[in-house]
Amino acid sequence: MELSYLSEQAIDKFITEALQEDVGDGDHSSLAAIPAESKSKAQLLIKDEGIIAGIALAEKIFDKFDNTLVVNTLIRDGESVKKGDVGFTVEGSARSILTCERLVLNCMQRMSGIATYTDEMTTLIKGTTAKLLDTRKTTPNFRIAEKWAVAIGGGTNHRFGLYDMVMLKDNHIDFAGGIEKAIKATKKYLADTGRNLKIEVETRNLQEVEEVVKTGGIDIIMLDNMIPSVMKDAIRIIDGKYQTEASGGITERNIREVAECGVDFISVGALTHSVKSLDISLKAI
Repeated sequence: MELSYLSEQAIDKFITEALQEDVGDGDHSSLAAIPAESKSKAQLLIKDEGIIAGIALAEKIFDKFDNTLVVNTLIRDGESVKKGDVGFTVEGSARSILTCERLVLNCMQRMSGIATYTDEMTTLIKGTTAKLLDTRKTTPNFRIAEKWAVAIGGGTNHRFGLYDMVMLKDNHIDFAGGIEKAIKATKKYLADTGRNLKIEVETRNLQEVEEVVKTGGIDIIMLDNMIPSVMKDAIRIIDGKYQTEASGGITERNIREVAECGVDFISVGALTHSVKSLDISLKAI
């Protein structure tokens, strides 16, 4: 899976910081209770139905903390799982397994919940031309894992952060003095700084859609919180000149109707901010 933010360096940095947060100067429970020479084996037990995500990350966590641990992967990221399935086994130092346990589970439970909900939402728009997008509504310092999980679940990653795309939302437009001023200032800034970034502009009504089309020079028009009938009118006004993204208040109940309006993308913040984690545990065997 080719995802630009998933560099080995970025993943290693995430794991290093997560281990430091959890382990600090030592896992004193394991250091106190478990002999240094003790060996053990554990299995990742699935206790829910859904889409598994985070297997590859778990392998990297174990290897980062203790590269003598042996992981035998039985299920790959993106596969459907059910209660009773075993994702992998890990064997080696009992202390190391115990120290890594919570970080592995925290990542995998949340990532699998995100992948599962993403899969459900992409299934609902199957057969349309719309692609499901995530947003920046992510957990601070956990975005890399959450967006990775969206991709595993079949969704498409939107911009990773504020730096890799320009998105002029309502507050940007209001603070800048209107749509035309915001777009022109943005194009000048990009030219002056030598940046080649896509520009997306949020619109709240048909008047704003018309103004964006008239001003031009952008890439994507966001149709924010529009009912389907208004969205269809907006798409007619845009007439294929720019890509379109539907956003705001989209749930499993209305996503199909939105997709059938003919938008190119549908962004759903709930993919990463309102999911139920999959029930997964690590048990000694």
